[in-house]
Formats: sequence, structure tokens, C-alpha cells
Amino acid sequence: MSPRLIGERQWRPWLGPVLGASVIAVLGVAFVTTSLHQPEVAVFAPTPMAPPEAGHVLVGPTVYTVDATDADRWRRFSFRLGAVVDDATPVDWDLAFRRFQIIANGGAGFPGRGGLIDLGPTPFDSIGSVPSAGYQPNEGRSDPRNPAIARWYRYGFFSHLLTPKPNVWAVRTADERYAKLQILSYYCPGPRPGCFTFRYVYQGDGSTVVALPGTGRP
Repeated sequence: MSPRLIGERQWRPWLGPVLGASVIAVLGVAFVTTSLHQPEVAVFAPTPMAPPEAGHVLVGPTVYTVDATDADRWRRFSFRLGAVVDDATPVDWDLAFRRFQIIANGGAGFPGRGGLIDLGPTPFDSIGSVPSAGYQPNEGRSDPRNPAIARWYRYGFFSHLLTPKPNVWAVRTADERYAKLQILSYYCPGPRPGCFTFRYVYQGDGSTVVALPGTGRP
């Protein structure tokens, strides 16, 4: 046997482990680099509380930021007032926010008739009207969740950030009026998690029309 073949047989058994270690090292460097590089996120300060009465008219599109940073406290939002209402009566709120959770005022244990429908990833302005039925109420009492909007986000495995899906949700309010909503951000300045920023159009006359004449789908 030639010296060359003997030499090849001596180093070949080590080739696999060496290559494996090299691949692991490269992946480790990539993981650390990706973890240290945090992507930029849109941040919004909470909207000042100055509830106006919307009345029986079409309102929006309006952008609003709810401070939901307290993990032990639901912040209740009223479309009719266009604001968070901390001292709301049982039917004076439509959606509630707590950290990454969103619920409607409807379902077992809730006095309102609210609910949500996920309309999927679609341009916000293309929605001219919303369904009149099919709204999903909350599930559970002690720790409620609304299945239509529970997974409103994508989770970044490396960044650990929550990114809103490009979906639009139809909302039925506690008093059976209608709105459309799209989540824009989940971060306060800092950035800190827990500031829900969303845009919405609210129809105060009780119809399902959520766009001005000549805009959106008929």
C-alpha cells in the first residue's frame, strides 16, 4: 500500500467531526450576531385620555394607542367615545387590552354583545363594509381570550419581538354597532412592550358600512 493511501486513511476519520464542529461554530456566530442585532420597531406613546362622544356617525380612520403595559390590569376601550375608559360601566366598553391580550365585550360572563372576525391579510382601505353576523365572542371567564384575535402577532425567534400581522378585524361593539380595526404596533417608546397602536373606522349609526362613499369595497 502506498504511503499516500495510508495517510488518507489516517485523516479521513477525523474529517466528519472537524466539519461538524466548523458548521456548529458558524451557526453559533450567526445566532449571536442575529440576537445582538435588534430590528427597529415602530413605537408610539399612549394617546391622551380625552373621550369625545362619537354620536351616530362614521368616525375615522383614527389611530389610537392604548397603554396595556400592566400585566394585571385590563384597559377598556370604547369606540363610541374613541378612548380608553377606566371607569366604564359594564356595557360602556368594546375591547379590552392587557399586555399582548385582546378581548371583546361579549361571551359568557360578559354583559355586552361584542365579538370579532378575522378578515385576514387585506388592505385596510379595501374594506367598505363588515359582516353583520359570525362574530366570535370570548372564551373562558377567569382568563378570557378571543380566538379571532388571540394570534394577532408573529413572534421573532431571534429578536423576541411581536410583529402585528397585516390582518384586518371586524368588530361588533357591546351595543351591536360595527368597526374595522388593524393593529400597527405593540411597543411604547424605549422600546417597551405593551402599547397597542391600532387604526380603526367606527360606524355609529348601526349599519355595517365602514368606509366613506366612493371608498372601499361596496
